Amino acid sequence: MKKIVIVLMCALLIVSGCGSMYKTTSGGLIGGGAGAAIGAGLGALIGKGKGAAIGAAIGSAVGAGAGVIIGRKMDKKAEQLQKELENAKVETVTDVNGLEAIKITFNSGLLFKTGKSDLSVASKEDLAKFAASMKDMAETDITIYGHTDNTGSAQVNEKLSLERAGAVRSYLRSLGILDSRMISEGKSYNEPVADNTTEEGRKQNRRVEVYITANKAMIEQAEAEAN
Repeated sequence: MKKIVIVLMCALLIVSGCGSMYKTTSGGLIGGGAGAAIGAGLGALIGKGKGAAIGAAIGSAVGAGAGVIIGRKMDKKAEQLQKELENAKVETVTDVNGLEAIKITFNSGLLFKTGKSDLSVASKEDLAKFAASMKDMAETDITIYGHTDNTGSAQVNEKLSLERAGAVRSYLRSLGILDSRMISEGKSYNEPVADNTTEEGRKQNRRVEVYITANKAMIEQAEAEAN
């Protein structure tokens, strides 16, 4: 708890001193290094490290200039996706390299029928828009997490969450997204975002999250531009 209070105090100092470093839009997007770093720090403390475990570590520190360049690209793409995806929430977060990344949360109530992993027509339309939008950002990795509520056994939900993430990955692959760019994983009901004892909470927990992170090629390009 003390660690969280310290981070919150530091966050307030950063925001008050560097307010121009980040922005908030009506779509809920947070851009710039300061806002993303604060979010990742709190996520790591509250979620026991899960908040910062996105993307593949490149093994070396990324320069500040490269981080700014990548942040601008991610901000622009996040704003575009928020406009195009009607059935999803788009946010910016921080990956394991300290770089800005994009998190897209699809409501599984729209993606799938209860207990099923077959994509609905509406969800296919949204995923098609997503795939088309990502054509100009080939230098990124895409991680897909499937989540469930806590109805049923752990074994059933592990299988269902993996199948749902796999269904999204398979459909994106059919739309031209290279499979080598994607990772899919089932999280079962282990990472709820709402109260599983209520119907509304369970609905929020049935979801698919897609993360867009800079790959090594994008980082190298940004480093070259910065230098």
